[in-house]
Amino acid sequence: MKFLYGTGNAAKLSAMRRRLETLPIEIIGLREVDGDIPEVPEDGKTPLENARQKAEAYYAFYGMPVFSCDSAMYLEGLPAALQPGVHTRRVSGKFLNDAEMIAYYGGLAKQYGQLITQYRNAICLIVDSNHIYESMDESLASPPFIITDQPHHMRKNGFPIDSLSLDMATGKYFYDLDESVRDQVAIEEGFLTFFMNVIKKLNIQ
Repeated sequence: MKFLYGTGNAAKLSAMRRRLETLPIEIIGLREVDGDIPEVPEDGKTPLENARQKAEAYYAFYGMPVFSCDSAMYLEGLPAALQPGVHTRRVSGKFLNDAEMIAYYGGLAKQYGQLITQYRNAICLIVDSNHIYESMDESLASPPFIITDQPHHMRKNGFPIDSLSLDMATGKYFYDLDESVRDQVAIEEGFLTFFMNVIKKLNIQ
C-alpha cells in the first residue's frame, strides 16, 4: 500500500523510509506527486492539531492515503516565554531559516548553558474518511538530548537543530553517531509501532 508523507523535506522523507523499510508499505513525498503543494496554516496549539490540519488538507487535495507529522520542542530550564513549543522556527514573529535557527538556539545555549531538550511528536494518518488514525503518545517523543552552543560542522537542510545536538548517553554530536542510531533518534520507535498497528488493523500483506 502506498502512503503519501505530507512533507517536502527530503531528509525527513529519507529517514522515515529507512525507519519503515521492513513494513509492506511504500512511502512517497509531496514532491513526488503531480500538482502544486497546498498551503496549510499549521496554526494549531499542539503537534497533533498541526499534524491533523496537514493530513486533512493533503488528503482533500491529493485524494490518496496520507500521513503528516508535527512536533513541539521543550527546553529544560528556559523561561516559559522562550519555550518554542510548536513554533520552533518562528521567533518574535519572524520565520527563521536554518542558519538563523542555529544562531538563535546556539545563542540560548551560550546564555543559559547546555540545554536538555525533548521533542513531543504527533502523527495523523488518513487512509479514507472511515479510517483515520492519530497519536501523540509518549512513545513518539524523542529521548532527551542536549543543545550546545558550538555547532557541528555538518549541516543538513531542514534539520538545523541536529547540528547543535549532543547525545545524552555518550556526549557525542548527533552527526557523529552511527547512521542506524541517528535514524532511531530522528524517527522514534513509536512511529514504527504506530504503523505496525495500522497495518494490522487494515490487514495489509
